[in-house]
Amino acid sequence: MADYDSDSSGAEDIETNVLLGYASKEPTSDDFSQLGGHPTWLDDKTAPSGVLAKCKVCNGLMNLLLQINGDLPDRYPEHERRLYIWACKRKACRRKDGSVRGFRATRQTKVQPSASSKQPKTPQSTTGAAQPATNLGETLFGVKPTTNTSANPFASPASSGPQSNPFASPSSQSSNPFASTSSLAAKPPQKPIDEPAESLPQTFADKTRISAASPATQTTPVIPHEPWPEASAFSDPYPALHLDADKEYTEPEAPQAPAGVRVDAAEGSSSAGGVDKDLFESTMDRTFQKFADRLSQNPEQVLRYEFGGQPLLYSKKDAVGKLLTPPEGEEVKVKVQSRAGGNKMPRCGNCGAERVFELQLTPHLISELEAEEMGLDGMDWGTVILGVCSKDCQEKGKTYGEVGYVDEWVGLQWEELAGKR
Repeated sequence: MADYDSDSSGAEDIETNVLLGYASKEPTSDDFSQLGGHPTWLDDKTAPSGVLAKCKVCNGLMNLLLQINGDLPDRYPEHERRLYIWACKRKACRRKDGSVRGFRATRQTKVQPSASSKQPKTPQSTTGAAQPATNLGETLFGVKPTTNTSANPFASPASSGPQSNPFASPSSQSSNPFASTSSLAAKPPQKPIDEPAESLPQTFADKTRISAASPATQTTPVIPHEPWPEASAFSDPYPALHLDADKEYTEPEAPQAPAGVRVDAAEGSSSAGGVDKDLFESTMDRTFQKFADRLSQNPEQVLRYEFGGQPLLYSKKDAVGKLLTPPEGEEVKVKVQSRAGGNKMPRCGNCGAERVFELQLTPHLISELEAEEMGLDGMDWGTVILGVCSKDCQEKGKTYGEVGYVDEWVGLQWEELAGKR
């Protein structure tokens, strides 16, 4: 794992529950997760419906921004997960909802019991098979080495699959560092699997010790199927870059003035109304300032991952900010065990379950993907937020062992134009 510079002092830094992703030209322990380039699917025969590749604004084909190993073995032990985010390059579609889309690939597999698990249950066998909890972020991003050379650094040790997540933990072989254990809730108590070969690397979710989610019931129609377009049908892709990961460390927050304390107006103020206006504008900028300050401590980050956490908002004024802002007085810092109080993401369109935050893209990703493009007329979002089904539901009509794709929620916060903030 590479070390990335931070402006903060190492002696005073505070570790958060967030895992940061960094663009890398060199291969990492995660052989699946990447920025740009062409997509890779869970298997070699099942591609998603071509509908998921189309911009909702112009109906044209989009380009891949991110694909990531999302295995969360502790939460979804029998699920393989992959996440994809796409964007439309057309100038006419910029700053419009639907010009960036995200979807999730899931394959539910039945875990084969090991020989030891078939033996009569004994207290020793049960406790002996238990594995220590791991940090989701470390596993997903591969902050800690995994035993599997192709494991996902974001994956957790309990999941397994043909492809490994660079974000997975060292104990898993091909799990997604983002994976969780929710699938266990739907089944009777099971004995831990003793064979490490059957387990997946830890994901971001594992490292954050996310609680398990219950299985969801699918009630919506199947996504209309269209053949996935040939690679030649897409415009030139963004350059393909590997994805590296590391924990987030931040400086302690500076003390703030007590609530209710007012600052006297400076000389020359024409009226109390002018002071109130200044205070109001300062409040409006506070969210963006927090966003900018946090990113400045690790300026090369392109991705922030915290399954079930709270996104770092670019603004509270737009539709997405109002949707995700915690209630007044309940500011969420970096929680793992519970959902943020202000989360009002649309429910899963496939099964109706609540959605939770999983990851967000930061503006530095634009710099990385457009580094070789001429001009400045490119992507101009402030952040891209991905919300996913809390049940990790399967596409309707798919059964165990089959790969399904589910459209997920993407929240776009656009870079504010000069003079608008």
